Parts: sequence; C-alpha cells; structure tokens
Amino acid sequence: MTETTPAIVAQHAVRRLPRVAMWLFCLAFVVPGLFGREPWKGNEITAFGQMLALVDRPSSWLTPMLWGQAPDLDALLPYWLGAWAIQMAPHGMSAALAVRIPFAMLLGLTMAATWHGAYYLALSPQAQPVAFAFGGEAQPKDYARTMADGALLALIACLGLAQLSHEASPILAQLAFVSCAFYGVAALPYHPRYSLVALGLGLSGLSLSGAPSFAVLMAAGSGLLCLLDLESTSATTGRRHALWLVGMGLAVACIASALDVWQWRLQTPHNNWSEWRSVLRLLAWFTWPVWPLALWTLWRWRSHWTSLHWSRHVVLPMWFAALTVVTALFTPSADRTLLLALPPLATLAAFALPTLRRSMSAFIDWFTLLFFSGCALVIWVVWIAMQTGWPTQPAANVARLAPGFVPSFGVLACVVAVMATLAWAWLVLWRVGKHRHALWKSVVLPAGGAALCWLLLMTLWLPLLDFARSYKPWVAQIQTVMARVSSTAPNCLMAYGLDAGQMTAFRYHGGFEIKPLDSSSRPQHASCEWLLVDNDLRPGLSQVVKLSEWTRIQTIRRPSDNDEDVILFHRQP
Repeated sequence: MTETTPAIVAQHAVRRLPRVAMWLFCLAFVVPGLFGREPWKGNEITAFGQMLALVDRPSSWLTPMLWGQAPDLDALLPYWLGAWAIQMAPHGMSAALAVRIPFAMLLGLTMAATWHGAYYLALSPQAQPVAFAFGGEAQPKDYARTMADGALLALIACLGLAQLSHEASPILAQLAFVSCAFYGVAALPYHPRYSLVALGLGLSGLSLSGAPSFAVLMAAGSGLLCLLDLESTSATTGRRHALWLVGMGLAVACIASALDVWQWRLQTPHNNWSEWRSVLRLLAWFTWPVWPLALWTLWRWRSHWTSLHWSRHVVLPMWFAALTVVTALFTPSADRTLLLALPPLATLAAFALPTLRRSMSAFIDWFTLLFFSGCALVIWVVWIAMQTGWPTQPAANVARLAPGFVPSFGVLACVVAVMATLAWAWLVLWRVGKHRHALWKSVVLPAGGAALCWLLLMTLWLPLLDFARSYKPWVAQIQTVMARVSSTAPNCLMAYGLDAGQMTAFRYHGGFEIKPLDSSSRPQHASCEWLLVDNDLRPGLSQVVKLSEWTRIQTIRRPSDNDEDVILFHRQP
C-alpha cells in the first residue's frame, strides 16, 4: 500500500538547473580557502602535525604519535592522505597546500554523493508526485534530478559547512565517507554493485577516520531498514541487502579491532538547562537553513513515516540525521559531529520544495536576500576600511582585534570578489524576475549567498583571517625577539606546556627542532639554549629545570589572542 504523496508537480516545474551553474556553485564554495593561507589554529594545525610526522618518519603509520602525544581521533586514513600528498607534491609546493588538495577532493566527493543519494531516493515510487488525470505531471527522472539539485543547493547553503569543510582534518574525511555510505544505501535497489562499492568505501573509510562505532551503527540500522522496506523491493531482495549491510558492519568491526582504532568518546548528557540551550542554539544555526525545511518535510510527508508502510525517501535520511544528532549530544565536540548530519538533512529539505507554499517560499527569499546581502556589505565595508582607513570605526576595530596586522591589496582577489558580487546581483534579479517555476528556486538564493560570503571572506579578508587564525605571525614575532638576544640562528627549542598544534607551528614555520620538556628531559636537552613556556604553567617550571641556568627574556602574546601567552627563556652562557 503506497501512501498518498503531498507533492503536486507539473513537468515545467522540474526544469533542470544548468550544469554550468551547478559547477560554478560548487567551485565557488570548494576552491576559496584552498590557496594563499597557512594551517589554522585548532584541529587543522594538529592534524597537519600528524601528517608531517609521518613524512619525517618519527611517527609510525599504524600508531601515529606527535611528540609523544596520541591524536584526539584514531583517524589513520586522513593522516595517510595528507602524508601521501606531501610526498607526491611537486617541487616548490608548500606542504600546507599539498595536504589541502586531497581534502578539497573529499569535499567534492561529499557533494557528488549527496546529489546521487537524493536522486535515487527521489526516484523511488513513493516519492513521486501526484499523477494528473490528463497527464502533464513531472516525469520520474526529471523530478528526481530536480530534487537532487535542490539537495545539493541546500547542502551548500548550510552555515555550519563553511569552515569545517575547508579544514584538512579527519572530520572532513568522515563527512565524505558518511555521504558515500548514504549514497550506497539510497541506490541499493537500483545499482547493487555500485552501491556495495560505495558502502564498502564509506564504512571502511569511516572506520579508518576515527568513527568505527558510528560506521557499525550505520550499517546495522541501514540493514534493518532494508529488511523492513516492503515497498521498494521484494522480501527476498530486502533480506539480501540487509545481510550485505550486516556483513559489511562485521567486516568494519574486524578491521577496527585489527588496527586497534576503537576508542570510547561518549560522555554523559548535560545536566543543566544552560548547557542544553547552548547545544540547541548550536544545532539551530549550524544546520540553518535546512532544519526548518526538514521539519516541514516530516510534517507534510508524515503519512510516509508514521505508518507501517513507510517510504525510504523519508525514513532513510531521517535515520542518518537522527543517528548523527543523537551522537552529537553525547560527544564533547558537538559541532564536528553535527557536520555529518548535513547531507541527510539537506536531502530531507529537498523534499519540502514540492510542498512549499508561496508565502513560505517568499519569506525564505526575502530573509536570504537581506541576510547575505547585509553580510556581503559588511565584508566590503571592512575591507575598504582596511585599505583606506575610512570608515574609521571598522579600521579601528581591525587594529584593536589584530594588532600588528598590515593590510595588503591583492588585484586578483579584488577582481574575483567584484565578479562574485556582480554574479550575486544577477542571481537576485533572476530570482525576482519571471523565472519562478523551477522547484529549486527556493534554495538557489541561500546557496548563492553562502557561496558569495565564503568567497568574499577567502579573498578580501583572507590576509586578515590568516593573520588571526594561523601561528605564522606569532612564530615570526618570537624569532625577532630571539635575533635581538643572540646573533646565532637558533635551531633547537625546548617547549614546556605547549600543545601539539603550537609545537607543529614552530617546527613548520620556524624550522626549529622541538624538544618537549618534562622532569626526565633535562639530561637529553642540555644543548638547547632556548626555552618556551606556557604562561599558565610558569609556577611549575622550577620542577623541571634549574631556573638559575636561564634568563627570562620576554612574555610574548600571540596576536589576536589574549589567552595565548608564552614566556621566552635563554640559557645563560
């Protein structure tokens, strides 16, 4: 028994989004941030350190360690990808750029897998629109292609996707492999062989990217859905698909056990309302604007998931999204986990498009137009202030928040930003014109606005953001202080209290040989004449070194960060 569909779609409403426009949307989102910057503070610089350690061979490929510290995630494959990229990079290409190339390809894989997953879900009979009495309804493949276009545009529009999807870190690899698994399950009734390849890649990739338990749960739950799916396939085919998924889940568990990458990271739920409120606020902005559309889909298609005869185009993305959101509530890094929910949520949002009322569609358009146009205007005004000093208040704010930053003018960046702004103006004029019958019209402005603002940030603001987010200016500042004290170029640096990301920055940007300091390191590091100490750990310094051997030089604060101070010491002759 097939439930009644709420989608009433004519053939003229499933006009194909031009492939050139789709490629431009994807390129405008993927390419900015790939060039012209250093590894940023946080997960990216720490993961970059693990990749460098594999290349320099102080770390094992099966048990990566960075100065004796194990990584936060037992993510072998992302570190391998970065190390291989460094080894294969042509002469003259920086290691930071080399490692970002395979991760940019993973972001492209995420987009492609999301598009194809939404396409095969929309191709199922339960997802098709109402058949008209005299014909003229949307054809199945045209309808499915339009839904897939809408899902991809909705994914690009997500606010939480922008920064994390451009970091060369394990979470981006997890996003790509979750998308592959999502596509594999969605296309299973249509292309079993391709689906099994995608499922094998997705589940094994997840296992090797720090989420083996998540991969096993995903395989088990998807197998159960295939077993209970009585509408899309026969009972025999459903049982066969379920056995395949369960077998893959067992294989993933065996691989994770053999490589010893199991790690329990769940924590107890929050026990007060303020913490829950912050998590809900994060969920609201991180998944905007797809979560209102996803809720609308669940309401309008409610008969397709609240009865025994449920439909896979609603239940399957519901399962992927629910598993991710629940996992995020029990993990310390909720934002990184929520990133994995964006492909299924974008797919759910796409199925809201055939059922949107004109008033709701108009509200989305006007809100998007005002929000992203305002953001673009702010970016341009601050950039003009950095270049000319006027308006004075934005220029003063930049000088206060990033002391020592010297603005520079890039011709190419300015030209690209102007062209992107003109393209946004053209898109707005097109949207308010007479071309309003395509189903994906309600998400084209959010996707275009998100791509525009990210592109403007990564062109006009890139020098400022790189100054504030990378460690390179800080390392150069400390090297300048060292040069004033000693004429000998330093090559060894003892570190006390610095984390793996900070030590990676001094190794990569400064060329120092880093020697972490503890109570057992004194005889080994007697030849080092420079010592860098975290300011918060200064009271315990006397327990690991003889203070009488050292001269305190200066307390150095990292630009744009008031909570990252270090003290530089020089060994007395």
